Amino acid sequence: MPNNLTVELPNMPVAGVQPNGLPLQGVTVLAVEDSRFASEALRLMCRRLGARLRRAESLQAAYSHLKLYRPDLVIVDLGLPDGRGEALIAELAVRAPRLVVLGMSGDAGGRPRSLAAGAHGFVEKPLESLAAFRALLMRHLPDRAEDLALASEAEMVPDALALRDDLAHAAALLDARPGREGQAYVAGFVNGVARHARDAALADAAGCARLEEIRSLLQARLDGPDHAFDGQREDRA
Repeated sequence: MPNNLTVELPNMPVAGVQPNGLPLQGVTVLAVEDSRFASEALRLMCRRLGARLRRAESLQAAYSHLKLYRPDLVIVDLGLPDGRGEALIAELAVRAPRLVVLGMSGDAGGRPRSLAAGAHGFVEKPLESLAAFRALLMRHLPDRAEDLALASEAEMVPDALALRDDLAHAAALLDARPGREGQAYVAGFVNGVARHARDAALADAAGCARLEEIRSLLQARLDGPDHAFDGQREDRA
């Protein structure tokens, strides 16, 4: 675990309606997230609210980022390719207690683990509701709450190519990450992506770590047409 993390605390946002109707204009969000599909959903929500999103796909990338930039908000996925997100949350809680840090996971135990590690709040996957995301930010960015309350709603539809990239990455990981720990990470990654894409069959296989079934389902998805939030995924076998 790196022990030389340096985080400059940001100036607190100043309340006041932004002239272009973007309540989080000037706010930078760092998403520590390995899934392109989940990151795309976050990016769309942040863009709708006026915030800038930066992404780190691993703990190592997050540490490198935090040495150079000072985000206003950090959202940390718990399952990352090089370790657990709880470790980063715990370190930030000690070294930068004023920095707003949120845990994120699709796992039922993610919320208590995030809060126990020191997170200020929790983002539940799948990320589908701009209203829920906005309400969460209102609690943790109080100086922007009034502006956030006036933000308009919109449907969030991540790019299907981001989903395809995640599925292809997962298929490659099945052979690249052997051993119990590697297989657990792959199953968790696939489960998160599948839940976000409303793919019940793939989520069920990943939830039970049935690796050969995961492999078969991933190949079937990759051989088929692009898809995203089409509302029909739950019935697909």
